Amino acid sequence: MSLTQLLDDQRARLDKLGTLLEEERALLLDGQPDGKALQRLARDKAHLHETLEATEAKRARVQRRLGYASGPAGARQAAKDADCLPQWQATLDAARRISRLNTGNGNLLSVRMAHNQRTLDYIHRIAEPDVYAANGRAGLQARRLNARA
Repeated sequence: MSLTQLLDDQRARLDKLGTLLEEERALLLDGQPDGKALQRLARDKAHLHETLEATEAKRARVQRRLGYASGPAGARQAAKDADCLPQWQATLDAARRISRLNTGNGNLLSVRMAHNQRTLDYIHRIAEPDVYAANGRAGLQARRLNARA
C-alpha cells in the first residue's frame, strides 16, 4: 500500500469519526438524549479509534523502514518525497478537527454530568430531610452520590 493510499485511508476514517462525533454532539445537546444511541456511538468510535491506531502504527513503521526520522518532521519529509504532501496536510487537518470535536463533546458531557449530580443531590435532600448535621440539629444535608458508571 502506498503512502498516498495509507493517508487517504486514514483521512477517510478520520472523516467517519468526525461524523460520529457530530452525531454524538447532537445527541448530547438534546434535552433527552438517547442512551442506546450514545452507547452505539461509543462502540463505533472505539472500533474506529482502534483501526486508526493500527493504520497510524503501520504508517510510522513504513516511515522508519524507509529511513525517515520518527515523528512529524520525518512524516512530512516522507510525504513530500512521495509527492503526497497535500494528503498529509489533509490528514493533519482532519485530526485537528477531530480533536476539537472530541474536546467539545467532553465539555458537554462534563456539564451534563454536573447537572445530573446536582439533581441527584437535590432528590436525596428531599427524600431524607431528617439527617442530623455536625452541630446535632436536624436539617437538610447535602449528600453526594457517585452517578458515574
